[in-house]
Amino acid sequence: MSSSIKQLAVITLLGLALLACANTASFADGMTIPPIKDPATAKECSSCHMLYPAGLLPARSWTKVMGGLKDHFGDNAELDAATTASIAAYLTANAADGASRSAKILRDLPKAAEPLRITELPWWKRKHERKDRVAPATLARKGAKFKGDCAACHKDAVKGVFDED
Repeated sequence: MSSSIKQLAVITLLGLALLACANTASFADGMTIPPIKDPATAKECSSCHMLYPAGLLPARSWTKVMGGLKDHFGDNAELDAATTASIAAYLTANAADGASRSAKILRDLPKAAEPLRITELPWWKRKHERKDRVAPATLARKGAKFKGDCAACHKDAVKGVFDED
């Protein structure tokens, strides 16, 4: 193999490595986790609120959320049994406890805890409740409707990108 072909191969591999790094979690500057890719989950869950990535809660929480759709944070979000089962299976299969990129999210969460809201996670509180980031004035300035309105501050939240900038 000629040296120019070897150099091209090395440059190509370095480029691929850089792309891989760009698509993985970066907890120093923010966090990236896989977005929802299941069409049924995307359609149903985004019809009323931001499409939260499954990796933001553990499977046990998603099971509880999907089991309580009749009173889903004050709204009736019931679906037919097949759709409910399909979405529940997707969310639990892609939950934080099964995704290496989400391991930090569950670090301080008690093993039996079943938080229903992302804002109940110790990780979320550590990242957001310091320096009054979720103070009413900050939320109003950002246009957030509530403290779990991630997209108000993280423009690519639906894509699973939660940069701090």
